[in-house]
Amino acid sequence: MGRSFTIGLITAWYSSNIGVLLLNKYLLSNYGFKYPIFLTLCHMMSCSLLSYIAITWLKVVPLQTMRSRVQFLKIYALGIIFCLSVVTGNISLRYLPVSFNQAIGATTPFFTAVFAYLMTLKRESWVTYVTLIPVVTGVVIASGGEPSFHLFGFIVCVGATAARALKSVLQGILLSSEGEKLHSMNLLMYMAPVAVVCLVPATIFMEGDVLGITVAHARDDKRFILYLTFNSALAYFVNLANFLVTRHTSALTLQVHTPLFQAFSFPVLHFH
Repeated sequence: MGRSFTIGLITAWYSSNIGVLLLNKYLLSNYGFKYPIFLTLCHMMSCSLLSYIAITWLKVVPLQTMRSRVQFLKIYALGIIFCLSVVTGNISLRYLPVSFNQAIGATTPFFTAVFAYLMTLKRESWVTYVTLIPVVTGVVIASGGEPSFHLFGFIVCVGATAARALKSVLQGILLSSEGEKLHSMNLLMYMAPVAVVCLVPATIFMEGDVLGITVAHARDDKRFILYLTFNSALAYFVNLANFLVTRHTSALTLQVHTPLFQAFSFPVLHFH
């Protein structure tokens, strides 16, 4: 029963993730809506609202209050780290080609293993660590031979990759450790507003004309708002499934499977 449930969670995560990515590509190709930070802001607003409705109104799961100031700071840090991974990931794409960016992103499991050990003293099997060596070696070789290599872009991209790994480990602690153990829906409800607060100034600073563009698209095609709303709602299920998979497997397992989405990914938007 437990194994079947985990397989179902992973299947739901794959399906909803691919759905969001395909919708993002549709928005990009049909509307030229190249505003990934604003899209992520919409996703986090959706996560805040839907989590609140599910917990407070529908009583899907019991409301959990924060147990301590330390737990609050961890949740706050999780929201900030998520935003940093999104913003720095998109900044790096201004200096590096998408293919090289994704190659660097493939080292996420390596950073996840490092952070998991540093923060929880959790050790994986030696086979797991050995399998990460070719990935890191390949990125080092690719960096040396990349004709479009840009040092600042490379540093920012590595930072974004490390931030995604740190987010996975931190959310795993909040979801699974005996001292924390929040339900996935509660964690999402608490984390998403923090992300919204951080993403609003980032959107204004980096995508200042996005509201006018959004209104213009909505006037030209009434379906645009419908697509944007459905995209945001589906992103809620992606993030919820992401947390659930982390809770029932591990942060490293999540990051090992994440690169499978890169063939479908929207080249300027990262969710996890």
